Amino acid sequence: MFKSGTLLPFLLVTSLFFLWGVPNNLNDVLIRQFMKSFQISRFQAGLIQSAFYVGYFSLATPAALLMRRFGYKVGFLLGLVLMGCGCVLMWPAALVEQYSFFLFALFVIASGLSFLETAANPFIAQLGDPATAARRLNISQAFNPFGSIAGALIGTRFIFSGIELTADQVNAMQASHTYAQYLRTETLRVVAPYIVIGGVAFALALVIWRVTFPPVAVESVQGTMDLPGQGGFRSLLRYPHFLLAILAQFMYVGAQVGTWSYFIQYVQDNVHSTEKIAGYFLTGTLASFGAGRMVSSALMRYFRPERLMGLYSIVNIGLLVVGVLNPGWVGLWAIFISSFFMSVMYPTIFALGVEGLGENTKIGASLLVMAIIGGAVLTPLMGLLSQATGQIAMAYMIPLVGYGFVLHYSFWGCRLKPRTTTASIRL
Repeated sequence: MFKSGTLLPFLLVTSLFFLWGVPNNLNDVLIRQFMKSFQISRFQAGLIQSAFYVGYFSLATPAALLMRRFGYKVGFLLGLVLMGCGCVLMWPAALVEQYSFFLFALFVIASGLSFLETAANPFIAQLGDPATAARRLNISQAFNPFGSIAGALIGTRFIFSGIELTADQVNAMQASHTYAQYLRTETLRVVAPYIVIGGVAFALALVIWRVTFPPVAVESVQGTMDLPGQGGFRSLLRYPHFLLAILAQFMYVGAQVGTWSYFIQYVQDNVHSTEKIAGYFLTGTLASFGAGRMVSSALMRYFRPERLMGLYSIVNIGLLVVGVLNPGWVGLWAIFISSFFMSVMYPTIFALGVEGLGENTKIGASLLVMAIIGGAVLTPLMGLLSQATGQIAMAYMIPLVGYGFVLHYSFWGCRLKPRTTTASIRL
C-alpha cells in the first residue's frame, strides 16, 4: 500500500486527521455553552457552525491554488499556523466578551483546517495504488473520530461547569449583582482548551517543516502517471460523478454536523439529563462513529465502498425516522447509533469524487472541501425548524433528507461516466 519513503509522511498527515477532529467537535459543546453564557437562541448558537464552515468554504480554493504552485507541504504548514492563530484568538475574544469575536476566531481556525483537509485528503488518496485509495483514505480518516471524541471529552470536562441555574436562581443572582460575573466565568472557561490545542498545532508545524515529503504522482487524463498538474475548473464539468459528489458531500456534512450540534439539546430536552451527562452521550456517539470507521475499513476488503455507503444510508434514514417520531430514550439511542453508519460517508464520497480527475485532482479536492459548507447551511436551518415546531426532534428531518441524497449518489450518481470533449479549456 506504501512506497519507500512515504510511511513517515503518511503517519504525520494521518495525525492531522486526529488534530482537526478536536476543534470540529468542540463546536458541539460551544453551541450549548454559548446558549448559556451569551443567552442566545438555538438559531444564533447554530451560527457557530456557520462561521466555522464558511471558513472552510472561503479558503479551500485559495489553498488548492497555492498548493498547485508550491505543493502539499506548504498547505500543511499554513493550515497548522492558521489553526494555531485562531485558537489563540479565543483568549482576547473571551476577555472582551464579544460573541462576534468568537465567531471570527472560529472562522480563522476553520480557515486553517480548510488548508489541512484540502491537502490531506488528496495527498493520502494519491500516496499509493489508486485502486486502494478509498481504503487508504478510510484508514487515515479512522483517526479523525478519536480527535472528535477528544474534543467532546475536553469540552465536557473543561468547558461545561455543570452549573445550570433555574429561573429563580438567575433572578436571585441578578438581584445580588453576581449574575454578570457568573456569565463572564462561563465564557472564560473556553480559553484554556483552545490555547493548548493551538500550541499542539504550532509544534506539529515545526515537525512537518523538518520532514522531507515525496512528490506525489497523479494519474493524468491520458492514464499515465506524472507529477501533479495544473488542471482547471472548467474541465471538471466533464465529470458528472464529481459534480454530484459535491452535492452529496454538502448534504452529508450538513447531516453530520447538524446531528451532533443539537444532540446535547436532544438529550436534555427528551430525557432531561444534565449538560455534563448529555456531553458524555455526545462523546459516546462520537466513539460509535470511530468504531464505524474501523469496521468499515475492514469491510471494504469484501464490499465495494459505494455499496457499503448505500446500505449505511438506508440504515440511517430508518434510524432518524425513529429519532423524529419517538423522542425519548428510544429516539436518543437511534440517533446515537446513526453515528456508526455515517462514519464511512465523507472519505468514500471524497475518494469516489476525485477518482479519475487526473491533473484536476487538487482543484477538485478543494471544491469537495468547500462542499462542507453544508454544515453552515443545514445546522441553522435545524435550529429554525426546532424553534418553529417547538421540538428539537423535528429538526432531525433535515439530516434525514441529507442521507437520502447520499443514498442516491451511492447507487447511481457515482457510476456516471465522464463526458467526452475535443479539448480541455483551462481557467
